[in-house]
Amino acid sequence: MWTTLMKLDLTSVCLALFLGLIFMVLFEIFRINSRRGQIPPGPRPLPFVGTIPSFKKPLDAFRSLSQYGEISALYIGRKPVIILNTIQVTKEAFVQEAFSGRPLVDWLSKGLGIIMVTFGHSWRQQRRFALHTLRNFGLGKKSVEDRVLEESRYLIAEMLKAEGKSMDPQHDIQNAVSNIICSIVFGERFDYDNKRFSYLLKILNDHFMLSGTTAVQILNLVPFIKHFPGPHQKIMQNFTELLGFIRNEVREHKETLDPDNPRDFIDAYLLEIEKQQKSNEGSTFHEENMVMSALDLFLAGTDTTATTIRWGLIYLIQNPDVQERCHEEIVRVLGYDRLPSMEDRDKLPYTYATVHEIQRCANIAPFGVVHETTQPTKLRGYDIPKGTMIMTNLAAIFSDKKHWKHPDAFNPENFLDENGNFFKPESFIAFSLGPRVCLGETLARTELFLYITSLLQRIHFSWPPEPQSIDMDGVMGVFHFPQSFNIICRSRDTKE
Repeated sequence: MWTTLMKLDLTSVCLALFLGLIFMVLFEIFRINSRRGQIPPGPRPLPFVGTIPSFKKPLDAFRSLSQYGEISALYIGRKPVIILNTIQVTKEAFVQEAFSGRPLVDWLSKGLGIIMVTFGHSWRQQRRFALHTLRNFGLGKKSVEDRVLEESRYLIAEMLKAEGKSMDPQHDIQNAVSNIICSIVFGERFDYDNKRFSYLLKILNDHFMLSGTTAVQILNLVPFIKHFPGPHQKIMQNFTELLGFIRNEVREHKETLDPDNPRDFIDAYLLEIEKQQKSNEGSTFHEENMVMSALDLFLAGTDTTATTIRWGLIYLIQNPDVQERCHEEIVRVLGYDRLPSMEDRDKLPYTYATVHEIQRCANIAPFGVVHETTQPTKLRGYDIPKGTMIMTNLAAIFSDKKHWKHPDAFNPENFLDENGNFFKPESFIAFSLGPRVCLGETLARTELFLYITSLLQRIHFSWPPEPQSIDMDGVMGVFHFPQSFNIICRSRDTKE
């Protein structure tokens, strides 16, 4: 056989390879066409690479999927992904456990933690414990408000250090938001000039940016390429450093643990491990799950809220009438000295509506957090196999003309009724719904309202005089990020 191969000339080999490639492409086209009708309609995929790589503007592309009806389909590589384009079909699907899975990102999470973990016993135990423990350490109680209000004072002071000068608000906002979840999970906050923590926040931001790239989508489909060079190596390096930070916190907590006075989530988890080991051999509570759960809380509790606030500054500066109306309402109710509380929401309907409108327009997770079917199921007449990825088309839902008074503009009236009272349309599902509803929804709502209201009470925001191009399409990573931008902060006290 080897002798025969040696006799073949280069032309014959190339011709054979070319014909083989043609055959594979034709077979793939046949396979795709044969499945049409079995899955929901959608844009025609390219052989092997699917649909996603052809999207130059993902947000516009997702909005356009509503033309295919309530359900459509995309392809990531050769794998179909079901897209839910309306609030009605999203509610119908996500209240069912069959749609409550997560695709396993085994090369990072290894099936541990809370967020990117399959639907089952471990997830239930970890989520239940996290909710219970976070409530005990402030979530849903007055103490979390106290933490946010205390941090808002630091944030205002930090931003006004550069009063009248052009400054990038990203680090200050990210640090302030992260300090809340850090105080609950690790029992401490970090100063804005802490170089080690600033470095970790930069790693975290890079991680989210890189994790949404096409290269990583390919890696999720073809895990063996993790052994080869590529951008995924940087993600794994960043992830390892973040895990190192958590493990160092765990090590310090072990050395100073007082069983009678748990200080935070890590202390509570260490005590739970000891408790479960004595009474339950099938427990999912162990140190690696603790590290991954703490990292999940740290990641989710930092970037989403910070990114929403950054988008908020852009929208408020571009709509100075909204910024001024919010400020006037806040000062009329609170004055300049009293910081807001969550009880003030009903007294500040326009400001509260503005916070929600920022969330709608920023739409930091326009495709939702991906779900996966845990068993074969049906939806609107389609048979959906187990292990099918499901995405929510928030890009379409948040701009549906049937449900929003001003779908294509930044306008807080979208969240106000005819009497000027706050009103939340059913299509506003920024935190998802069903069994996989966002674990930190209460915390995020508290932070967004108190931070944005406090900032508008004390600071006037504007663009710097130097030319600055703001691309409202932003940058797509795991989330929808704004591009870097500079602003001018001026104290309201001195202005007025």
